[in-house]
Amino acid sequence: MENPAFRPFETLLPEDEALPLLRETLAGADDGEIFAERHKSEALMFDDGRLRSASYDASEGFGLRAVNGDVAGYAHSTDVSIAALKRAAQTARLAVATGGGTYADAPQPTNTKLYTDADPISAEPFPVKVETLREIDAFARDLDQRVVQVSASIAASLQEIEILRADGVRVRDTRPMTRLNVSVIVEQDGRREGGSAGGGGRVGLEGLIDPRSWQEKVREALRIALVNLEAVPAPAGAMEVVLGPGWPGILLHEAIGHGLEGDFNRKGSSAFAGLMGQRIAAPGVTVLDDGTIADRRGSITVDDEGTPSQKTTLIEDGILVGFMQDRQNARLMGVEPTGNGRRQSYAHAPMPRMTNTYMLGGETDPADLVAGIKDGIWAVGFGGGQVDITNGKFVFSCTEAYRVENGKVGAPVKGATLIGDGATALKQIRALGNDMQLDPGMGNCGKAGQWVPVGVGQPSVLMDGLTVGGSAT
Repeated sequence: MENPAFRPFETLLPEDEALPLLRETLAGADDGEIFAERHKSEALMFDDGRLRSASYDASEGFGLRAVNGDVAGYAHSTDVSIAALKRAAQTARLAVATGGGTYADAPQPTNTKLYTDADPISAEPFPVKVETLREIDAFARDLDQRVVQVSASIAASLQEIEILRADGVRVRDTRPMTRLNVSVIVEQDGRREGGSAGGGGRVGLEGLIDPRSWQEKVREALRIALVNLEAVPAPAGAMEVVLGPGWPGILLHEAIGHGLEGDFNRKGSSAFAGLMGQRIAAPGVTVLDDGTIADRRGSITVDDEGTPSQKTTLIEDGILVGFMQDRQNARLMGVEPTGNGRRQSYAHAPMPRMTNTYMLGGETDPADLVAGIKDGIWAVGFGGGQVDITNGKFVFSCTEAYRVENGKVGAPVKGATLIGDGATALKQIRALGNDMQLDPGMGNCGKAGQWVPVGVGQPSVLMDGLTVGGSAT
């Protein structure tokens, strides 16, 4: 029997009824649409030798948006019906009560397909997922007798969206997502330390539950944990820092990327507002946002307004050349949208958001970057961080870092935090490695209470003058 919660949207919002109502609601509006979504997800957590939790969620709903200048009316409902649409129209219409705008042209269509539309949840039987987690636990414990706890998780989801515009244009996208994570805690002489690894993307589960894939993640999590067993307190003070490739690009994402989103710059609240065409980074620094990379966690065939995803150059050879734009901010700033209008779900209005944001590599051997440090640290892995968008100031914690003195890599350090501001840090980049990598597929980005999946990346980066928070010497 078909699950009525997942009937085609056309049977719930017939176009011959929904489209006239939408046109009436958006009369005099600059833009707007119906965004319908259904989403289902499954997550399994195996911890300390047993299956701790297993959850399955399904949701469905729509959002109705009417845009008038810099104002947007938005209403949403879990009841996908014409009756609910009529009620939502009364709220959304308030934004255009004084409107006299011209409805914007529809986004250009695309035939691009960046990922499969297969359901990753149903592709693998539930017992197989549980047994995979059990095998991960056993494998980790067999690798080293110092392993005292293992946590592993498998998550999969499928999001189906449909956008209906007042000009009759319909846009559809089906977005899978999978992820596998492993955390290991080791103990030696009464000291406990941990390490974690994971990844995924807009792919099926078959690759992630292949033993060759998860065994590599387990080994990496154990390696980090064992490194941290030997870690000494981090130094404190201003010093040189080499950031590792791949996931450390999260610092770029937070400290710089958010400041290059269109809404912050239109409102003048970004540290980069008013600097278009000016040098904001060291020569050689080129930063892009690219939602078109196949199968990546941050990729989207179309954004949540129906605009095809694209590759956008933000900084070119140190010069600010672009911002990430949704349709509303692009129109108000007199530029074209870049396919960065994203929303967490049907219950949220879209806003400019990053997709896969990364820095291009240079020509220097990464080993030479580390060898060039006189007094500093080599930060290989990152945990959480905080950023103030208005001034770009950031604080990030390191999950794996090493002391470097006179070009020699010393002991791993524990408790290191990197403190600085994005605008200054960009100009203090001395050299870029030739090892640019994207992260393994584990990023989530929060903004204004909304969370979306993202990707990051960078080469090894040598920077001057970052403040390292640790233990005073």
